[in-house]
Amino acid sequence: MLDLQVFGKWRSLVPLFLLFVVLVAPSRSAELQLLLNLKSMLEESNRSVFSSWKEGNSVCSFNGIVCNSDGLVAEINLPRQELVGVVPFDSICGLGALQKINLGENSLYGSIKDVRNCTRLQVLDLGNNSFSGEVPDLSALSELNFLNLNNSGFSGKFPWKSLENLSNLTFLSLGDNPFESNPFPGEVLKLEKLYWLYLSNCSITGQIPEGIGNLTLLQNLELSDNQIFGEIPAGIVKLKKLWQLELYNNSMTGKLPVGFGNLTSLVNLDASHNLLEGDLSELRFLNQIASLQLFENQFSGEIPEEFGEFKNLIELSLYTNKLTGSLPEKLGSWADFQYIDVSENFLTGSVPPDMCKNGNMTDLLILQNRFTGGIPESYANCKSLIRFRVSNNSLSGIVPPGIWSLPNLSIIDFSMNQFEGPVTDDIGNAKSLGLLILANNRFSGELPSKISQASSLVSIQLSSNQFSGQIPSDISKLKKLSSLYLNDNMFSGPIPYSIGSCISLTDINFAQNSLSRKIPDSFGDLPSLNSLNLSNNKLSGQIPVSLSYPRLSLLDLSNNQLVGPIPDSLDIKVFTDSFTGNAGLCSKNDHHFPACSSASGSSHHIQTFMWFLIAAIVVLLVLLASFFYIKVKQNNLKHPLKQNSWDMKSFRVLSFSEKDIIDAVKPDNLIGKGGSGNVYKVVLGSGKELAVKHIWPSNSSYQKNCRSSSAMLSKRTFRSSEYEAEVATLSAVRHVNVVKLYCSITSEDSNLLVYEYLPNGSLWDRLHTCHKIEMGWDVRYAIAVGSAKGLEYLHHGCDRPVIHRDVKSSNILLDEEWKPRIADFGLAKIVQAGEGGDLTHVIAGTHGYIAPEYAYTCKINEKSDVYSFGVVLLELVTGKRPIEPEFGESKDIVNWVSNKMKSKETLLDAVDSTISDVVREDALKVLKIAIHCTTKIPAFRPSMRMVVQMLEEAEPSSVTNIVVM
Repeated sequence: MLDLQVFGKWRSLVPLFLLFVVLVAPSRSAELQLLLNLKSMLEESNRSVFSSWKEGNSVCSFNGIVCNSDGLVAEINLPRQELVGVVPFDSICGLGALQKINLGENSLYGSIKDVRNCTRLQVLDLGNNSFSGEVPDLSALSELNFLNLNNSGFSGKFPWKSLENLSNLTFLSLGDNPFESNPFPGEVLKLEKLYWLYLSNCSITGQIPEGIGNLTLLQNLELSDNQIFGEIPAGIVKLKKLWQLELYNNSMTGKLPVGFGNLTSLVNLDASHNLLEGDLSELRFLNQIASLQLFENQFSGEIPEEFGEFKNLIELSLYTNKLTGSLPEKLGSWADFQYIDVSENFLTGSVPPDMCKNGNMTDLLILQNRFTGGIPESYANCKSLIRFRVSNNSLSGIVPPGIWSLPNLSIIDFSMNQFEGPVTDDIGNAKSLGLLILANNRFSGELPSKISQASSLVSIQLSSNQFSGQIPSDISKLKKLSSLYLNDNMFSGPIPYSIGSCISLTDINFAQNSLSRKIPDSFGDLPSLNSLNLSNNKLSGQIPVSLSYPRLSLLDLSNNQLVGPIPDSLDIKVFTDSFTGNAGLCSKNDHHFPACSSASGSSHHIQTFMWFLIAAIVVLLVLLASFFYIKVKQNNLKHPLKQNSWDMKSFRVLSFSEKDIIDAVKPDNLIGKGGSGNVYKVVLGSGKELAVKHIWPSNSSYQKNCRSSSAMLSKRTFRSSEYEAEVATLSAVRHVNVVKLYCSITSEDSNLLVYEYLPNGSLWDRLHTCHKIEMGWDVRYAIAVGSAKGLEYLHHGCDRPVIHRDVKSSNILLDEEWKPRIADFGLAKIVQAGEGGDLTHVIAGTHGYIAPEYAYTCKINEKSDVYSFGVVLLELVTGKRPIEPEFGESKDIVNWVSNKMKSKETLLDAVDSTISDVVREDALKVLKIAIHCTTKIPAFRPSMRMVVQMLEEAEPSSVTNIVVM
């Protein structure tokens, strides 16, 4: 009886089993085909990821696939797998049980037309990719609780209306996409389950609505880098669970709302770069705060004393406000305080002594205030300190022993104070020190010779002090030194001949001292010397003929005791004032000096002959060395590295192989040399043209024989992880005004970057060289707007800002239709990845384009690029180079234009004479934008987004044409 009952029950289950076989088996087969289809679209980019995706294997064993209890695909998890290709969402949505898609942080592209069949999706993460087109309608995804499209490449109009159906959303991240401008979307205010809302940099306009207070579960709210104006709504004080609030880089006004102090869970608050005002009293209750960023606003009043009791505070940035009073005495004394920047305020009192109490402080930045007293001795033990900047205050006394030798310091900036006493010998232990800025103080004594052991020094600025004694000859050991300012002191004795070994020197100023004897011939050995000021000393003898080369654009030898003829190549109108106050000089061309006698002329001819003879010998040696170098290089190219020693990473669909590129990197195809490497033109069999940049490895003969336009580059040691990480960032860039990077090809000792080839060369070539053309204003304007949009994308359209670091007209390339492309973006960081620290990033750049803050800070950001772009705009409007002899000593195009701002008429005089009178008013509009971009204080410069907007508003009223010269 029992057996019959069991049999009966088993027999009743048979139909269900057969139904399962009929329905599930084909379903699994279909899922297999769908996944294999996905594999076929993406496998070429990363074969190892899909090694387990084979017929015969269960789909549940596929790498990155998770199945549910019924054996159906529930999740596709393939983030950060270097995937490149188009994702077939129409077929993926055929996976009926699919609840999660995570394809974030890859290089996926193409558009997504329809996701309506993905009705069971709970998680959709496509962030950090390169998709295109609009985001499809999302209304059907009613079960979605996690949506991340951050920096995914989508553009156009976002389907905000469809969010009304996504009431289960807890995580919403749509930032860093170039969507169409849209007021704050009211649909978001209905998503009451949200704990994470990221809408930064996605073109939100208008005001933040009061209804934001309805999202009471919010822990993270980020609305930065948009076009939001108006006050912070009072409703925001209801968000008691907020631990992070970011509103930076908008145009918000008004005071912090009453009750803001109720947000006691806040850990990170960033409302910097707005127009907020009032005092900071509401913040005195935020005792959990760790990072407080309110810089570049209009806050006033005193810093609350309670800040000194905050036990978690490690980052405090309040620079460029109107704050008064003193810093809390206990500030930073509790937590592992890391940095403070309260520069450009009206603060008084003394420097708090315990901000480095726990030994973790990296940045002490209090410049341009009214602080008094001395530097607390406690900072002599702050070995973690990287930047120590207290310039432009009223600090005094002797710098405590040990400050000079802090091992990690990259900047010491004590300028414009009342410090006194010596620089001590222990400065030789400051192995990381790059910038030593002590100008305008009362420092005295001799400059210690051990300063030559501070081997990372790039700039020494000791102007206007009371230093005495001789200039130490060992200073020649500083091979990275690019600027040396010792003017307005009491140095005496001869100028060391060995200074000619400082091969990176570009600027020398020894004016207003008591230096004597001859000007060393070795100055002629400085390959990058651009500015030399030896005026108001007691130098004697003749002017070395070795100074006679055109690279020296700024020269002042006035008021010395020099005799003999002015060398022919310096005896020109632009240097007329460079030799005044030297009664013993004679000239062939300048009527201000007596004519040279035959004796002096004979002597001069003998000297000239000797120099020509020496030069001829040097040239011969160089030619011989070059001949042997080329032969060796050609031999190397005849025997290229084995194919398996190269690693090729593609970032776009390629029509060539690594062999096509490697075989073409040879002298016959060389088209340019730059600071970071050689550039080769590659013509494929299909006729397609490419540009290949060979990034120089460390210690290579390339570096020894080639120099950048600003200074010879220091040795570089590549760290592959940093190189690959940076190239990965650059490869994700997709913009019509940014040069396309197709792939990276690397080996143990070489790095090749393959770009699109631009046939019309660089903007520099077309403005300033023998290849220049006469461009009408419409073309110049179009180049300005296109270049600005490219930079805007780098700054605002990427997951993290890509700071170019070397914006200049030679890095703006032109295609066959004269449309501009930004080139070499980020390369300054790539090629210096092995230097250690950020100092080398600071000095990256080209003379004439470098922002003023490069001289005194490591805080390089987008505003430094804005300055450089402003110089490019000045080139386009004036037709002049950034550095011209006519600008005068130590002056550049920015100074030259600023001196013409007295009236509209004088400004119009600065406009290139080849620009038609009809459009000179239009050119003047762009000139004014350029002046805005090159403002000395970074905070006052516009963002590139604002620059684009201003340029678009300056659209020409009439059109001219290109005329090729």
